[in-house]
Amino acid sequence: MSSITSEELNYLVFRYLQESGLLHSAFVLGYEAGINKCNIDGNLVPPRALITFVQKGLQYLEMEANLTCQSDVDMDEDFSFLQPMDLITKDVCELRQMVKEKKKNLNGDRDKENDVDRGHEIEHGRVKEKERLDREKERERDKERVENEKEPEKQHESHPDKEMLTVQEEKVNSKPEENGVLRGEKGPEPMDIATTSASQSFEIPNSDVTILEGHTSEVCACAWSPAGSLLASGSGDSTARIWTIADGTSNSGAQNGPLNVLVLKHVKGRTNEKSKDVTTLDWNGEGTLLATGSYDGQARIWSTNGDLKCTLSKHKGPIFSLKWNKKGDYLLTGSCDKTAIVWDVKTEEWKQQFEFHSGPTLDVDWRNNVSFATSSTDNMIYVCKIGENRPIKTFAGHQGEVNCVKWDPTGSLLASCSDDVTAKIWNMKQDKYVHDLREHSKEIYTIRWSPTGSGTNNPNQQLILASASFDSTVKLWDVELGKLLYSLNGHREPVYSLAFSPNGEYLASGSLDKSMHIWSLKEGKIVKTYTGNGGIFEVCWNKEGDKIAACFANHTVCVLDFRM
Repeated sequence: MSSITSEELNYLVFRYLQESGLLHSAFVLGYEAGINKCNIDGNLVPPRALITFVQKGLQYLEMEANLTCQSDVDMDEDFSFLQPMDLITKDVCELRQMVKEKKKNLNGDRDKENDVDRGHEIEHGRVKEKERLDREKERERDKERVENEKEPEKQHESHPDKEMLTVQEEKVNSKPEENGVLRGEKGPEPMDIATTSASQSFEIPNSDVTILEGHTSEVCACAWSPAGSLLASGSGDSTARIWTIADGTSNSGAQNGPLNVLVLKHVKGRTNEKSKDVTTLDWNGEGTLLATGSYDGQARIWSTNGDLKCTLSKHKGPIFSLKWNKKGDYLLTGSCDKTAIVWDVKTEEWKQQFEFHSGPTLDVDWRNNVSFATSSTDNMIYVCKIGENRPIKTFAGHQGEVNCVKWDPTGSLLASCSDDVTAKIWNMKQDKYVHDLREHSKEIYTIRWSPTGSGTNNPNQQLILASASFDSTVKLWDVELGKLLYSLNGHREPVYSLAFSPNGEYLASGSLDKSMHIWSLKEGKIVKTYTGNGGIFEVCWNKEGDKIAACFANHTVCVLDFRM
């Protein structure tokens, strides 16, 4: 009998972490175990391979224990005497003894069961008859319901107390104030916006969707150029792509004919080399340069015509995050090697390396042109400044990996979110967090500030923080009071990405449940939704606010027209 090698087991665990959405852990394992150097063809390994492998091992143990105790009489018995933890913690001899004892008890109970079987048959007949009568009554109610719906709407409005605020019932004729307004008049209690299923009337039609095909692996990052109609995407196939998206409405379905796309290859020769995965990307403020970060630890800067301007090499591990400063003279990268580096774009050299964290750097975000925040698996947040050899501020308070840090539009408040199930808000005037936001029930993957309030193009609207979690919800927070405003409960799987529209009136959320929802913050409900064929890793709006891009695990990028 052949045995599994440590290399094969490492690869199965690596794939399991990726499929479970534990991307940071997968990166760390892949880097330390040298997954990119192994000879395993990932295309031949089916999804859920590790789970299948473990299940088959448990089934083998269970069958081995059962078959040695099986007689001709009970060969058709269900193998349900043993629990998974029994199979893992006990040897075969102990398992056989457990099976014998449980079968003995089962045979003793069988006579008692035979006595009540006839009673069960009688009861079963009664149940079937009751079900038949219930179906007849339901058909009668359906007829009455159809007749009532044909009556004038005035009759419906005369019974407002009977209206339930679910998405499907409120979708057509109700007024905005009846349609799930985010704040009630009875006080500051947060509202759960319950959306058990998105109505078909909210589905974005295929005529408003352009599907961009060409990547050969999952697409994990996308970003619109701030200058025009260029959309960048980064994938596990070792390429980034720059797509030219025509103004106006989209073409239905996948784009036909030759695509106006530039392929930015991160490896010569064959693609799908895991060490060259494009993990993150960002446009400079003018939209003239695209920076990409890769699993190989290198950052690359590209022109809008697809030319590689320079390769920035100093990190000793995968790059997880990468950001341009507003001025566009510095590029900031955060890596699995526990450091952050500021690069001088003009000289194409590293300006300063910041080595403060004791674990991989997960996220970086500029506060202004010379200072920034970093977060890590070590639970810490550091605020650093070019020219300073120590952090200018240290924020300690999270009890788990800090997945994301974001400065508000003015650079005065810093938001963070963590695997410890909390989000926190900090300012530079104190060491302890200003607000501790504790309403999620699972890890919080990302956060976003609304483009509203002081210092934005929407100064008369309230500043809001949005958080997305593995608990399948999106929550919106009043950052002045540190209170939950509303909980948006439309997804069925972890939510990986959030993006506010440029006018601050809408929020897009993308989830592993393959759906993207667009929420109206004014009405507190889903106004548009789109369901693709793979989990969604990122969503983003163009600068005009009339198109949304989403990148999928099934190798595609979708561009959706948005109009209300």
